[in-house]
Amino acid sequence: MTEHSMAYSASVRRLMELLGQLPGVGSRSAERMVFHILKGSSEDALALADAIRAVKQQVRHCSICYHLTETDPCEICRDPGRDKGLVCVVEQPKDLFQIESVGSYKGVYHVLLGHLAPLDGINPENLTIEALVQRVSQRDASGTPLVREVIIATNPTMDGDGTALYIQSRLENSGVIISRLARGLPAGAQIEHANKAILADALSGRIKM
Repeated sequence: MTEHSMAYSASVRRLMELLGQLPGVGSRSAERMVFHILKGSSEDALALADAIRAVKQQVRHCSICYHLTETDPCEICRDPGRDKGLVCVVEQPKDLFQIESVGSYKGVYHVLLGHLAPLDGINPENLTIEALVQRVSQRDASGTPLVREVIIATNPTMDGDGTALYIQSRLENSGVIISRLARGLPAGAQIEHANKAILADALSGRIKM
């Protein structure tokens, strides 16, 4: 806490500290946000607080795909028009949103909630990989797999590639097609920053692993 911030009341300092912990928000930005809230109406400030509370209380992970949702299963998993035999595996919900924005993908998803990073203590058991394996292993009454293809859409980074290879090794005896987004996505890029045209090309040009 700086000497400058000590000029504020305890409640203002606390709010500045909390806002300053948000990604991309420094102390100056947090200060501007607090003054904006203080200048606004009580109704606006309380509406913001209620919205934050509602998100934490009502939003959860879908029990099928682990996407963020307020209903379980999520809207995508419930949609009868979606191809349930085609599963796109992404690292984070934000990657799912980006692929959905393309408008050309009609399958469903599986969100890993991260990527493998052993040096940071993120191992397979910390992700939803086991749930993916169980999902792919499901069969119908005739013994036919419910999932016919898994598209691995992890980010084209070292950690993303390592995660993709691990998933491939876990699913290689499952009998399903395993493909990966084509390298329309440049190495080192993040899916959330890719434009729609690049994502559409990467989806249509995916390759078998």
